[in-house]
Amino acid sequence: MPEVLDSHEIVRQATEFYEQELRSSLEAEHRDEFVAIEPVSRTYYLGQEMSDATRQARAAFPDRRSYLMRVGHKTAVQIGWFEP
Repeated sequence: MPEVLDSHEIVRQATEFYEQELRSSLEAEHRDEFVAIEPVSRTYYLGQEMSDATRQARAAFPDRRSYLMRVGHKTAVQIGWFEP
């Protein structure tokens, strides 16, 4: 049976993996792309669109949840406009 993580643990493990292993190489070569990280296997999938990255992760691990990030950004998407 696959390991099941709660949402907080998925975020924690995926962001830790990104910071420690992926940030420097992905931000140098794939800035603005999307990355779906499956934290248990420590695998990741890149795509120009959110759906590309998530489709690859779901195909590889249909019974697990992945964490989606936008390479080089604090959030995957921004809704609306904020002006201070």
